[in-house]
Amino acid sequence: MPLSSENFEFIRSFAYSSAAIVLEPGKEYLVDTRLSPLADQGGFDSLDDFIHKLRRDRANTLFHDQVIDALTTNETSFFRDFHPYEALRHQILPQLIEQRRTSRRLMIWSAASSTGQEPYSIALLIKEYFPELASWNVSILGTDLSSTVLTQAKQGIYSQLEVNRGLPAPLLIKHFSKTENNKWAIKDEVKKLVEFRQMNLNKPWPILPAFDLVFIRNVMIYFDIETKKNILKRIRNCLLPHGYLFLGSAETTVNLDAEYKPVTFNRTVVYESISSSRKGAAAALSTAN
Repeated sequence: MPLSSENFEFIRSFAYSSAAIVLEPGKEYLVDTRLSPLADQGGFDSLDDFIHKLRRDRANTLFHDQVIDALTTNETSFFRDFHPYEALRHQILPQLIEQRRTSRRLMIWSAASSTGQEPYSIALLIKEYFPELASWNVSILGTDLSSTVLTQAKQGIYSQLEVNRGLPAPLLIKHFSKTENNKWAIKDEVKKLVEFRQMNLNKPWPILPAFDLVFIRNVMIYFDIETKKNILKRIRNCLLPHGYLFLGSAETTVNLDAEYKPVTFNRTVVYESISSSRKGAAAALSTAN
């Protein structure tokens, strides 16, 4: 049965209030595709019956999380788009290493990190090409809204298909171990560089360290303009001087936040915060505007 207009409007409102996900009119097919499997698994006669249950069961946060999980796009891969990692390897990290030689500290945040390929790609790059950082305080934080994808990220175990997508074979052989069920587990020497936490970008943020680099790639395209502005402002409060923000190729700070300066490294555009009102050693607790 077609999804009722009333239930579609409820899902639109629920997705926006819970995770700032914007479902435009005409996206009924997407809601049907994403939520019908949950309705089937729950033994509901129809998707509308499933949504009626969602509307009544306001206290069941696990149930709500499963719905947001299903509506969230978790597309990712190792070294996605490749050229941002080339800029990181050849220009940005060498520059930051020179600037941070006194503190010997690098803090990196991968926001909306999904199943972990992005923060692990950064960790692999550091392990492979910057051995001098072994004696530094290097930390990579991966955060995501979904507890489901974070479970896999924390395990660091990937299928053959997942490692085939973007991961160079020499890095696979050197930094992964084959498991008994023919999957690949990332080695502890890489895993220990990365910490994963659950975090909703649209809700009040926890206290965060001051970061040298923030990756929030291919995420902002799902938000409306006001949400984008709010998140960009809050990220600025987490960036150290001369730190950089990485966005997806279809994303920008232009006309959203004038306190970022686009900087080009070959094919990669990153965004440096030029705001004079920076936080100190840690970003204070942020709340949504």
